[in-house]
Amino acid sequence: MSNLFAYDDDREEKNAAKVRALESLLIEKGLIGSDSVDTVLAHFETVAGPFNGARLVARAWVDAAFKARLIADTPAAIAEMGLPQGMNGAEGEHMKAVANEPGIHNLIICTLCSCYPWPILGLPPYWYKDPVFRARGVREPRAVLREFGVEVDDSTHIQVWDSSAQIRWFVVPERPAHTGGWTEEQLAGLVTPESMMGVALAGNGKNDVAQD
Repeated sequence: MSNLFAYDDDREEKNAAKVRALESLLIEKGLIGSDSVDTVLAHFETVAGPFNGARLVARAWVDAAFKARLIADTPAAIAEMGLPQGMNGAEGEHMKAVANEPGIHNLIICTLCSCYPWPILGLPPYWYKDPVFRARGVREPRAVLREFGVEVDDSTHIQVWDSSAQIRWFVVPERPAHTGGWTEEQLAGLVTPESMMGVALAGNGKNDVAQD
């Protein structure tokens, strides 16, 4: 990844200290309980996260009819999957999927802030909020993708989708080659949050372990 999106090595440590101080103050003032933060974190570890998106993508890879429904009416298709409650809340409102295919690659950004489908992709990474990424993603998406290690052929059209409070986008990446006969669970293991944002390809090198 480009060093334009790099941060100080001690960023996490400093931010964690700020969070602990703020949490202690809010608890002291009685605004939150002592377990409030842990409850929220547990939610994003077990209920809302990229594991939900991976299941959707894997189902779309093995079921063309489901994929068509996912693209046409994303919330309705998500509802078919029996995912945990809350898929349409906490940044999950008005979700919309787009699919990569030969000749088309999709990239998701948020030019205004960091709108992001939390229930499907989890919490957004730091660089997604970076003004440099947001600006360059619009102006020069091909160069940005290259810095993420994704080489997009010049003949491939790059579509940039701007998430907002009205629509929160995510990508159905192309299914990796040599995965014929894989189960949905195996396929879901190839799907990363980055591939559902369009800044990576599904597989991450794992798709060469099995042959059709």
